[in-house]
Amino acid sequence: MSTAAEMTIEKDVPVPTRDGTVLRADVFRPAEPGPHPVLMVHGPYGKDIHFADFNAHAYGLIDEHGPHMTWETPNPEWWVPRGYAVVRVDQRGTGRSEGRMALFSPTEWEDYHDAIEWAGVQEWSTGKVGLLGISYYAIGQWHVAALQPPHLAAIVPWEGAVDIYRDWSHHGGILSNLFTDEWWTRQITGNQSALPAGAPNPKRAVEGNAELPAEFREHALLKAYYRAREVDLSKITVPVLSSGNWTSYPLHLRGNVEGYLGAGSEHKWLEIHDGNHFTPFYTEEGRLYQKRFLDRFVAGDETAWQDEPPVRLTIRDPRGSFVRAESEWPIARTAWTRLYLDAERGSLDAEAPGTEARVDYPAPEGGVTLFTAPFTEDVELTGPSALHVWVSADTEDMDLFVTLIDIDAEGKEVTFEDASGIGNRGPVVKGWLRVSHRELDETRSEPYRPVHRHDTRSPLAAGVPVEAAVEILPTSRVFVAGHRLGLVIQAADRTDPTRFLHNDPADRAPFTGTNTVHTGGRYPSYLLVPVIPPKDS
Repeated sequence: MSTAAEMTIEKDVPVPTRDGTVLRADVFRPAEPGPHPVLMVHGPYGKDIHFADFNAHAYGLIDEHGPHMTWETPNPEWWVPRGYAVVRVDQRGTGRSEGRMALFSPTEWEDYHDAIEWAGVQEWSTGKVGLLGISYYAIGQWHVAALQPPHLAAIVPWEGAVDIYRDWSHHGGILSNLFTDEWWTRQITGNQSALPAGAPNPKRAVEGNAELPAEFREHALLKAYYRAREVDLSKITVPVLSSGNWTSYPLHLRGNVEGYLGAGSEHKWLEIHDGNHFTPFYTEEGRLYQKRFLDRFVAGDETAWQDEPPVRLTIRDPRGSFVRAESEWPIARTAWTRLYLDAERGSLDAEAPGTEARVDYPAPEGGVTLFTAPFTEDVELTGPSALHVWVSADTEDMDLFVTLIDIDAEGKEVTFEDASGIGNRGPVVKGWLRVSHRELDETRSEPYRPVHRHDTRSPLAAGVPVEAAVEILPTSRVFVAGHRLGLVIQAADRTDPTRFLHNDPADRAPFTGTNTVHTGGRYPSYLLVPVIPPKDS
């Protein structure tokens, strides 16, 4: 134990779990005895690895700095002087904790439950525990909240997935391999507790630990492996502040929206910002926003969080983004608008073409782009979109990589800094679908938000058109007058965002041949987009 300015620090505190495995935690708390409300994180990145050692580039971009900061977690030096005890727990099999590493397993969330309950009965604790963290530290919040630990008071999942299959491992049924492979070797394998002290990163799982990239490859359909890792969002009853990011749509947006919609909580809010994946969390504005929510529901200050709109969105406008309050998601006044594909003219039009047409492109390197006419007035698209398209192939399957783009008056694509923070740029938003996975979960699907079952394959018959609905992730973009909306349909990724490519040879090898998009007549293919009229219209 040590006492720093304004706080007491306890390192490697044992945290018992139900099967006897001991986790280790660092506790940062005010120097005065307390009791204090608690903020907890539980994850695999290492409670003792400083943020700058984990990602020096990102550390240089954020507003906060200090000797006790770790990657994607709240800074004790800011939170403890404001009355909170901050508890960081190395999850099972990582850092200084015992056990076998098994990421996203039910055991992991049970451990988290036990850690919350341990913190809730410590003499320095008020018995109210809040959860706050980014990415992996957000994913776990959804899962553990559904287990309803009695001492859990509120959660702030900031840019984290909910559905491990749909949000992470398989976009539209297509293996999302590049990010997972790089993340696994860069951020996970070097922090396994089974490694001897000072051992180099083996870039693989050791001592019987789970090997997540291999597991994702082995389990291509949404069956028992992923079913065991699903979360029943309806069982979440604590207050929720779900914070997503428009630029993080390949991993850290869908889950925040679906988590907000599905949570059974009486008190829940959705906030969506832009920018890179880590900077918004550490801005003064971000911290104060988090604190007001936590002060109300964890620290018990009734005045801290009042009259907050249920939904707060950053509206991306090329003339300057701005924040707008809304009452629901999707926005109730949305004018769901069909833009019909016309393969003959290469266009997107309000009226369906009267004659049938088709456009062929080679797989896996080809594609087709269709455009609206230049907008005669500003048009805001905020919400989810969906492509309802008739397609065929001369093979038994095909992949659809769908991209929405903004084309300016000079014919150049307007791109956005993506979530990486390293200067990469990307389009408005994307969607994906392996066409053999086109069967919908009819109980959950909406025309603007198709939800696929992903538990069986329905191969194509060569040359026979089928209708497929492609989920396009939510976005917000004001297309100013003179700009055009472009729809790109490809047989493979564009090269953006660069860290989220789908290029595993085994997963992609069968998709070589000729793909076809059918439009008009019997094949009324259309793009459904969320046009938002002004509030006073």
